[in-house]
Amino acid sequence: MSLYLFVFAIVVILCVLLNKLSGKLGIPVLLFFLLLGVLFGIKDAEFADRNSWLVGDISTIALIFIMFYGGYGTRWKSAKPIVREASLLATVGVALTAGFLGLFCHFCLKWGWIESFLMGSVISSTDAASVFSILRTRKTGLKNNTAPLIEMESGSNDPMSYMLTTIMLSMLAGTISASAIVWDVVAQLLFGVGGGLAIAYTSKIFLKKFHFRNDHFDLLLFVSIAILSYTIPSLIGGNGFLSAYIVGIFLGNTDYPGKKSLVVFFDAVTNLMQIIIFFLLGMLAVPSALLKSLVPAVLMFIFLTLVARPLAVGCVLAPFKKYPLNQMGLISFVGLRGAASIVFAIMVLNSGHALNHDIFSIVFCIVLISIALQGSLIPYVARFTHMTDSSSNVMTTFSDFEENDDMSLGSITISPLSTWKNKTVRELSLPHDCLILMVIRGDKRIVPDGGTILCEGDEVILCTKAYKDKETENLVYKKVPEKWVGSQVKHFPNEKDSLLVLLQRGGQRIIPNGETVLQEGDTMVTLNRTYSSKSNSPTDK
Repeated sequence: MSLYLFVFAIVVILCVLLNKLSGKLGIPVLLFFLLLGVLFGIKDAEFADRNSWLVGDISTIALIFIMFYGGYGTRWKSAKPIVREASLLATVGVALTAGFLGLFCHFCLKWGWIESFLMGSVISSTDAASVFSILRTRKTGLKNNTAPLIEMESGSNDPMSYMLTTIMLSMLAGTISASAIVWDVVAQLLFGVGGGLAIAYTSKIFLKKFHFRNDHFDLLLFVSIAILSYTIPSLIGGNGFLSAYIVGIFLGNTDYPGKKSLVVFFDAVTNLMQIIIFFLLGMLAVPSALLKSLVPAVLMFIFLTLVARPLAVGCVLAPFKKYPLNQMGLISFVGLRGAASIVFAIMVLNSGHALNHDIFSIVFCIVLISIALQGSLIPYVARFTHMTDSSSNVMTTFSDFEENDDMSLGSITISPLSTWKNKTVRELSLPHDCLILMVIRGDKRIVPDGGTILCEGDEVILCTKAYKDKETENLVYKKVPEKWVGSQVKHFPNEKDSLLVLLQRGGQRIIPNGETVLQEGDTMVTLNRTYSSKSNSPTDK
């Protein structure tokens, strides 16, 4: 046992170090995880035979957390304008990709029909984590809502690929009929979506009513929710991965105490899950089998990248008539194959069916080529297609955009009566953790030094530590309910342990008092607080 734990710790440390190297070389770090697994697998040639089922179970568990956090990290505000397109790409687009590749395998590679479409099903989904680790690392912003479209499509298309894979495995076994296929599709979608919404709603109510002073209990609660979001629908015939994604996206866009710590926790867990999946895939790989599978894998990769994926994207997006060819080209290219394809390939490996082709090894090679080649070229293809946007921050695509930032930016305008007027920066009595980042003077952007003189009309950009006292969990933003428009603040029913601290009205920020009248379109900023056991309400203090 000690030896295994030692090896695990060493592998994780190596992966962390390789992550640093990946950022400098511009090579996706997942590629290093794969290769590291291969190196360890060479030392244990019988690992795959002994542990394929265990690896399959571990990979499924890992994928649950990856799917959950894929939804959790999706910022609904950014995703909402493109939800139709993303949903169609995640369903129809995946089915078309699987179908096109299946036809290629049958007619060009002379595979049997079922194995052809099984191969297409396994490799048809794309990997959001791979794409956005690259975009985050390179800080590559994209035009025309491309980033949220890619993120939502990639994060939600694994369930469709899983469903197609299970259907094809059943057909291979000869245990399913046409009517059973229809019912399987309906059941997976119905119970997957319905179960996900039910679990999400129940979890939201629970989180609103209960909060643990110890953050660790919050973490444990969310781990349980993530697991239940998969297991409950799966037990009744639903798509557990789809449910996990829905619950994740629902909770990730809900405000509740302790959210920041959860974002950090699940970010770390997801990274660990990716390391595990790619490392184990590498250990299952047999170098001699990889060499035999290299030629068909290369042919399939070329067809996927240049034909199947572009055709599927074009069929889905062209009817909307708002996506130019360069944008569809980029969306097509960033369809990297990754963690989900690995898990589904292991499912095929463990199915026990006698196949004429080594689908697992082919998938391994495709994933390897996809991450190494496509992953490295994404920033360059984005620039080549003129889809980069220097003014766009790719981080706003994620729900943790605000929560992960401990610093806050603000601005003040030097008025005629301002005490800062005609003073140098060094003459200002600023707190030690408050910095002047920039001075905007007309069309000029000035990076100030101590001798910079502030003039009337200057807009001064300040950076300071974001506010958070010992008992404050977070600020909650919500629109004024329609029925309370026209009412005074003193009549508004504040929730327990909630304090209205600010109103956003257009470009104005208003500190309200009891007489302030709520208007249509106002955004209320409330402070959610938890109090120690000695104080249960503000009046107790």
